[in-house]
Amino acid sequence: METYESIKKWKDAHISSYLLNNVSLNEFHDQVMLKVLHVAMGKIEWSKPPCEFIWFITGSGGRFEQGLISDQDHGIVYEISNEENDQYFKVLGEELSYGMDCVGYPYCNGNIMSSNPIWCKSLEQWRTQIIHWMENESWESIRYLQIFYDARVLYGNTNYIQQLKSIILEYQLEHPSLLSRFVANVKHIKSVIGPMGQILVEQHGVYQGCINLKYAAFLPYVNSIRLLSIKEGVYKTSTLERIEQLKKKVRYKDLLQYSFENFSTLITYRMSLFHSKNYDDTHYLNIKKLSKEQRKQLKRILKDGKKLHDSVVELTFLKS
Repeated sequence: METYESIKKWKDAHISSYLLNNVSLNEFHDQVMLKVLHVAMGKIEWSKPPCEFIWFITGSGGRFEQGLISDQDHGIVYEISNEENDQYFKVLGEELSYGMDCVGYPYCNGNIMSSNPIWCKSLEQWRTQIIHWMENESWESIRYLQIFYDARVLYGNTNYIQQLKSIILEYQLEHPSLLSRFVANVKHIKSVIGPMGQILVEQHGVYQGCINLKYAAFLPYVNSIRLLSIKEGVYKTSTLERIEQLKKKVRYKDLLQYSFENFSTLITYRMSLFHSKNYDDTHYLNIKKLSKEQRKQLKRILKDGKKLHDSVVELTFLKS
């Protein structure tokens, strides 16, 4: 019988075999997390779930972009709310977060976890919450919507997530100002190319001489492509799949000309960080360890990412 401890041992013993490429690694993470779900369900005193439900992951997991070490980003949608169901999924959500941490997925600092009532609700409660997020003017509400739009079902009926995402897509068609609020939420990114054309690296601390791939390189692409996906009604969650879908539209062909190749290369760079000892390590790339050609390539990708981000921001503001 599996336990969290046995899953962790299996994960630690086998993950190195799945570092060949990003798809292989993320499929392995999916396997591990599903094992956690089944153990968690077995630990609850109910013999079986009282109603249909889905367990989804979001963040880098939802986008199929997890690195070697990943934190938690997940939630639950269940069929109907009543006293028994609410209690069951409250307990399951708490157990899942605990189990994920035991297996090696640290707790999410932003509390995007099934143990948080915000991320564990019935389908009708989720509908109400998403509408509230769209009507609410707060920065946090828009952030939650972006996080939810990256949700990918790991267990259960994918139709629930499709229904909920369609609410966002239909709302933004009738309320173009929602796109402007999405833009405002991701508008400001830190430039990582200096005035002399140099890559700006960390100046102090344990990551001195490194760049933070997550914030400096990935986010300009992830945020821009997500914004266009919401605008165009693309349901795919992977950034690469979203780019492929968007490039089918003539108006984005030039804008996204190099995006697929650039983002694929960034994933390859992060996959090279297989000696990481903790979650933060998976984000920092030491520039000095790159060849002259690699530094030149990375600089171009960073510049292209900033250009893409600025173009999408401008494009979306003009159209909304």
